[in-house]
Amino acid sequence: MSAQCHHHQHRPDHHGASAGPRYRRILWIALIVNAAMFALELGAGLRSGSAALLGDAIDFLGDAANYGLSLWVLAMALAWRARAALVKGLSMLGFGVFVIGRVAWGAWQGIPPEPWTMGSVGLLALAANLGVAALLYAWRDGDANMRGVWLCTRNDALGNLAVMGAALGVLGTGTIWPDLAVAAIMAGLAISGGRNVIRLATQELAELAHGTTVARPGP
Repeated sequence: MSAQCHHHQHRPDHHGASAGPRYRRILWIALIVNAAMFALELGAGLRSGSAALLGDAIDFLGDAANYGLSLWVLAMALAWRARAALVKGLSMLGFGVFVIGRVAWGAWQGIPPEPWTMGSVGLLALAANLGVAALLYAWRDGDANMRGVWLCTRNDALGNLAVMGAALGVLGTGTIWPDLAVAAIMAGLAISGGRNVIRLATQELAELAHGTTVARPGP
Protein backbone atom coordinates (compact mmCIF):
# COMPACT_ATOMS: atom_id res chain seq x y z
CA MET A 1 0.00 0.00 0.00
CA SER A 2 0.98 3.62 -0.16
CA ALA A 3 2.07 3.63 3.46
CA GLN A 4 5.16 1.70 2.34
CA CYS A 5 5.91 4.02 -0.58
CA HIS A 6 6.93 7.37 0.88
CA HIS A 7 10.62 7.06 1.69
CA HIS A 8 11.75 7.89 -1.82
CA GLN A 9 10.31 11.38 -1.65
CA HIS A 10 12.88 12.64 0.84
CA ARG A 11 15.90 13.29 -1.33
CA PRO A 12 18.11 16.33 -1.57
CA ASP A 13 18.05 16.61 -5.36
CA HIS A 14 15.08 17.83 -7.41
CA HIS A 15 13.91 14.63 -9.09
CA GLY A 16 11.45 15.02 -11.91
CA ALA A 17 12.37 18.61 -12.73
CA SER A 18 13.12 17.62 -16.33
CA ALA A 19 9.74 15.93 -16.78
CA GLY A 20 8.14 19.05 -18.17
CA PRO A 21 4.68 20.60 -17.84
CA ARG A 22 2.83 17.43 -18.93
CA TYR A 23 4.12 15.46 -15.94
CA ARG A 24 3.23 18.34 -13.66
CA ARG A 25 -0.34 18.42 -15.03
CA ILE A 26 -0.70 14.67 -14.49
CA LEU A 27 0.52 15.02 -10.91
CA TRP A 28 -2.11 17.71 -10.36
CA ILE A 29 -4.80 15.40 -11.76
CA ALA A 30 -3.58 12.60 -9.50
CA LEU A 31 -3.57 14.93 -6.50
CA ILE A 32 -7.17 16.05 -7.15
CA VAL A 33 -8.41 12.49 -7.77
CA ASN A 34 -6.80 11.15 -4.60
CA ALA A 35 -8.01 14.05 -2.45
CA ALA A 36 -11.56 13.58 -3.78
CA MET A 37 -11.44 9.81 -3.17
CA PHE A 38 -10.16 10.39 0.37
CA ALA A 39 -13.18 12.58 1.11
CA LEU A 40 -15.55 10.09 -0.57
CA GLU A 41 -14.20 7.04 1.24
CA LEU A 42 -14.06 8.85 4.56
CA GLY A 43 -17.73 9.79 4.24
CA ALA A 44 -18.76 6.37 2.92
CA GLY A 45 -16.80 4.60 5.65
CA LEU A 46 -18.51 6.62 8.36
CA ARG A 47 -21.98 6.16 6.83
CA SER A 48 -21.64 2.44 6.13
CA GLY A 49 -19.77 1.64 9.33
CA SER A 50 -16.87 0.14 7.36
CA ALA A 51 -13.48 0.39 9.01
CA ALA A 52 -11.88 -1.03 5.84
CA LEU A 53 -13.12 1.94 3.82
CA LEU A 54 -11.68 4.27 6.45
CA GLY A 55 -8.39 2.41 6.21
CA ASP A 56 -8.37 2.71 2.42
CA ALA A 57 -9.14 6.41 2.77
CA ILE A 58 -5.78 6.77 4.55
CA ASP A 59 -4.10 5.44 1.42
CA PHE A 60 -5.74 8.15 -0.67
CA LEU A 61 -4.78 10.79 1.89
CA GLY A 62 -1.17 9.63 1.87
CA ASP A 63 -1.10 9.55 -1.92
CA ALA A 64 -2.61 13.03 -2.22
CA ALA A 65 0.13 14.32 0.08
CA ASN A 66 2.69 12.31 -1.89
CA TYR A 67 1.67 13.91 -5.19
CA GLY A 68 1.67 17.32 -3.57
CA LEU A 69 5.22 16.77 -2.33
CA SER A 70 6.27 15.55 -5.77
CA LEU A 71 5.01 18.82 -7.21
CA TRP A 72 6.76 20.84 -4.51
CA VAL A 73 10.02 19.01 -5.23
CA LEU A 74 10.16 20.91 -8.52
CA ALA A 75 10.32 24.30 -6.81
CA MET A 76 10.86 24.03 -3.07
CA ALA A 77 13.96 23.83 -0.93
CA LEU A 78 14.68 20.60 0.94
CA ALA A 79 13.94 22.14 4.34
CA TRP A 80 10.37 22.99 3.36
CA ARG A 81 9.90 19.58 1.76
CA ALA A 82 11.06 17.92 4.97
CA ARG A 83 8.64 20.04 7.03
CA ALA A 84 5.79 19.15 4.68
CA ALA A 85 6.75 15.48 4.92
CA LEU A 86 6.68 15.76 8.71
CA VAL A 87 3.09 17.06 8.56
CA LYS A 88 2.19 14.24 6.18
CA GLY A 89 3.69 11.63 8.47
CA LEU A 90 1.85 12.99 11.48
CA SER A 91 -1.42 12.95 9.50
CA MET A 92 -0.89 9.35 8.40
CA LEU A 93 -0.04 8.32 11.94
CA GLY A 94 -3.08 10.11 13.35
CA PHE A 95 -5.50 8.57 10.87
CA GLY A 96 -3.96 5.14 11.41
CA VAL A 97 -4.55 5.41 15.15
CA PHE A 98 -8.10 6.61 14.44
CA VAL A 99 -8.81 3.53 12.30
CA ILE A 100 -7.34 1.22 14.96
CA GLY A 101 -9.74 2.84 17.42
CA ARG A 102 -12.58 2.29 14.95
CA VAL A 103 -11.59 -1.37 14.64
CA ALA A 104 -11.70 -1.76 18.43
CA TRP A 105 -15.10 -0.01 18.54
CA GLY A 106 -16.44 -2.22 15.75
CA ALA A 107 -15.24 -5.37 17.50
CA TRP A 108 -17.02 -4.26 20.67
CA GLN A 109 -20.25 -3.34 18.87
CA GLY A 110 -20.22 -6.35 16.54
CA ILE A 111 -22.48 -4.66 13.97
CA PRO A 112 -21.57 -5.59 10.37
CA PRO A 113 -21.08 -2.70 7.92
CA GLU A 114 -23.22 -2.22 4.83
CA PRO A 115 -21.47 -4.44 2.23
CA TRP A 116 -22.97 -2.94 -0.93
CA THR A 117 -21.61 0.51 -0.12
CA MET A 118 -18.24 -1.05 0.68
CA GLY A 119 -18.12 -2.92 -2.61
CA SER A 120 -19.32 -0.09 -4.83
CA VAL A 121 -16.99 2.51 -3.30
CA GLY A 122 -14.12 0.01 -3.38
CA LEU A 123 -14.77 -0.55 -7.09
CA LEU A 124 -14.80 3.20 -7.72
CA ALA A 125 -11.53 3.54 -5.78
CA LEU A 126 -10.00 0.76 -7.89
CA ALA A 127 -11.02 2.58 -11.08
CA ALA A 128 -9.52 5.83 -9.75
CA ASN A 129 -6.18 4.21 -8.91
CA LEU A 130 -5.99 2.34 -12.22
CA GLY A 131 -6.81 5.56 -14.09
CA VAL A 132 -4.03 7.46 -12.33
CA ALA A 133 -1.63 4.55 -12.90
CA ALA A 134 -2.45 4.66 -16.62
CA LEU A 135 -1.68 8.38 -16.74
CA LEU A 136 1.67 7.79 -15.00
CA TYR A 137 2.55 4.71 -17.07
CA ALA A 138 4.77 6.65 -19.50
CA TRP A 139 7.04 7.66 -16.56
CA ARG A 140 7.32 4.20 -15.00
CA ASP A 141 10.98 3.97 -16.07
CA GLY A 142 11.94 7.53 -15.07
CA ASP A 143 14.04 8.59 -12.09
CA ALA A 144 13.52 7.26 -8.57
CA ASN A 145 10.79 9.77 -7.77
CA MET A 146 8.82 9.00 -10.96
CA ARG A 147 9.18 5.24 -10.59
CA GLY A 148 8.14 5.40 -6.95
CA VAL A 149 5.04 7.50 -7.67
CA TRP A 150 3.89 5.12 -10.39
CA LEU A 151 4.61 1.94 -8.42
CA CYS A 152 2.79 3.22 -5.33
CA THR A 153 -0.27 4.10 -7.38
CA ARG A 154 -0.26 0.69 -9.03
CA ASN A 155 0.17 -1.10 -5.70
CA ASP A 156 -2.70 0.84 -4.12
CA ALA A 157 -5.06 -1.14 -6.34
CA LEU A 158 -4.34 -4.10 -4.03
CA GLY A 159 -5.86 -2.16 -1.16
CA ASN A 160 -8.98 -1.50 -3.19
CA LEU A 161 -9.26 -5.20 -4.03
CA ALA A 162 -8.88 -5.98 -0.31
CA VAL A 163 -11.81 -3.67 0.50
CA MET A 164 -13.93 -5.39 -2.15
CA GLY A 165 -12.91 -8.76 -0.75
CA ALA A 166 -13.90 -7.60 2.73
CA ALA A 167 -17.28 -6.52 1.36
CA LEU A 168 -17.82 -9.99 -0.09
CA GLY A 169 -16.74 -11.50 3.21
CA VAL A 170 -19.21 -9.39 5.16
CA LEU A 171 -21.96 -10.21 2.66
CA GLY A 172 -21.20 -13.94 2.76
CA THR A 173 -20.72 -14.34 6.52
CA GLY A 174 -22.98 -11.62 7.86
CA THR A 175 -20.25 -10.70 10.36
CA ILE A 176 -18.02 -7.68 10.88
CA TRP A 177 -14.73 -9.61 11.03
CA PRO A 178 -13.67 -9.47 7.35
CA ASP A 179 -14.04 -5.69 7.45
CA LEU A 180 -12.10 -5.37 10.70
CA ALA A 181 -9.29 -7.64 9.50
CA VAL A 182 -8.67 -5.59 6.35
CA ALA A 183 -8.95 -2.32 8.29
CA ALA A 184 -6.45 -3.48 10.92
CA ILE A 185 -3.89 -4.37 8.25
CA MET A 186 -4.33 -1.01 6.49
CA ALA A 187 -4.15 0.91 9.75
CA GLY A 188 -0.99 -0.96 10.74
CA LEU A 189 0.63 -0.08 7.41
CA ALA A 190 -0.42 3.56 7.79
CA ILE A 191 1.03 3.78 11.31
CA SER A 192 4.26 2.12 10.22
CA GLY A 193 4.53 4.33 7.14
CA GLY A 194 3.72 7.47 9.11
CA ARG A 195 6.40 6.69 11.69
CA ASN A 196 8.92 6.07 8.91
CA VAL A 197 8.09 9.39 7.21
CA ILE A 198 8.35 11.25 10.54
CA ARG A 199 11.71 9.62 11.30
CA LEU A 200 13.17 10.48 7.89
CA ALA A 201 11.80 14.04 7.93
CA THR A 202 13.15 14.79 11.40
CA GLN A 203 16.49 13.26 10.43
CA GLU A 204 16.68 15.49 7.36
CA LEU A 205 15.81 18.58 9.39
CA ALA A 206 18.54 17.67 11.88
CA GLU A 207 21.04 17.13 9.06
CA LEU A 208 20.13 20.48 7.53
CA ALA A 209 20.54 22.17 10.91
CA HIS A 210 24.07 20.75 11.09
CA GLY A 211 24.83 21.54 7.47
CA THR A 212 24.94 17.95 6.22
CA THR A 213 22.61 16.02 3.93
CA VAL A 214 22.63 12.29 3.31
CA ALA A 215 21.00 11.01 0.12
CA ARG A 216 18.29 8.39 0.64
CA PRO A 217 18.37 5.08 -1.17
CA GLY A 218 16.03 4.70 -4.12
CA PRO A 219 12.96 2.47 -4.06
